[in-house]
Amino acid sequence: MKVATWNVNGIRARQDQLLEWLENEKPEVLCLQEIKAAPEQIPRSLLELEGYWNCWHGQKGYSGVSLHVRRDLAREAPVFSHPDFDFESRLAAVDLGPLRVLSCYVPNGGKDFFAKMRFLADLHSYVGHLLAEGRQLLLCGDLNVTRTDLDVHPKERRKSAIGQLPEEREALEGILGQGLVDLTRMLHPEAPEIFTWWPPWRKMRERNIGWRIDYILASEALAATARECLPRREFGTSDHGPLVARLDWQVTQA
Repeated sequence: MKVATWNVNGIRARQDQLLEWLENEKPEVLCLQEIKAAPEQIPRSLLELEGYWNCWHGQKGYSGVSLHVRRDLAREAPVFSHPDFDFESRLAAVDLGPLRVLSCYVPNGGKDFFAKMRFLADLHSYVGHLLAEGRQLLLCGDLNVTRTDLDVHPKERRKSAIGQLPEEREALEGILGQGLVDLTRMLHPEAPEIFTWWPPWRKMRERNIGWRIDYILASEALAATARECLPRREFGTSDHGPLVARLDWQVTQA
C-alpha cells in the first residue's frame, strides 16, 4: 500500500501538478492539506477525482484538508468523518476496515499559539482513544512541529521559533508515545537534511535549507511493514514537498 501526504498550499494553484503527480506516483491513499477552497470551488477534474473515493473538507481561501482512497483498495464507498474537535477544516478521517487514516493540518501557531496547543492536546486524546480500541492508525499531514533539531537545517535553528519550541515538541512526542511510529525516522534514524518544507525565498528549496514538519505516523503493527517514507523535494511549486510511504500492508474490509 502506498500512502502519500502533501500540503499543496492552494489546490487551485496546484491542480495540474497534482494530476501529473498522481499519474506518476499512483498512491492508494492520498492526504492533502491547506487546500484553501470550499468544495464548490474545487475543479471538477479533482472534485470527482477519477479512480478514487473523495472527501473534500475545506473553506474559502484558508486551511482545509482532503482524503482520497483508490477504488481498487476499497470496493465500496468508505465512511469519511471529522472528529468533534476539528475546526477550520483541519482534520478528515476515513475507515478502511480496522484501519483509520487521518489527514491532518495542525495550526501554525503564529497567530494563536494557544489554539495550536489545544489542537495538539485534543489530537493526543483522540489518538489515544483510537489505539485503546485496538485500531490500526495512520496519521498523515502537516503537523507544523519539528521533532528535534535534526529536523531543522542548522541555518534555520532558532530556540524561540514556533515549530521548534520545547512545549510543541513535547506535545508531539506525547502523541507518538501512545503507540505511533514516525516512519521517516524509523527508516532513517540519523539521516540529516530530510526536510518537507522550505522557506519560499533565497532558493531555500534548491539549497535544501528547510524543516521536517510533514509526517506519516503509523501504529506499531502497521509501522513494522513500512519499506519507504521520504519526501519528493524535486516536485511541485508548493512550499512543501509530497511525502510518500510504502507499506506491505493488506487492507481488509468488514
